[in-house]
Amino acid sequence: MNTEVVRKRRITLEIPGEALLGLRVPLEEAGGVMRMAAAMKLYELGQFSSGAAARLAGVPSVVFLSRLGEYGVDTFRLTEEQLAREARLV
Repeated sequence: MNTEVVRKRRITLEIPGEALLGLRVPLEEAGGVMRMAAAMKLYELGQFSSGAAARLAGVPSVVFLSRLGEYGVDTFRLTEEQLAREARLV
């Protein structure tokens, strides 16, 4: 993937109706809920920094970090090297 191009891209997902009903949120909020869940998982897997995950979720980094516990993601699971990298990105 070309990392030189840094612009927004639109991805369209087809979600089964029962999956959307399972979210128990208004349809207008479903996209935001799905983006937050994806951002949390990618952060948890170490594929995204907290800043990149917050941008995907569409929220400030502080909000993203404050919501980690809601998704069962450990807040302080970073190694010393990861913590230093996160500090440089903020």
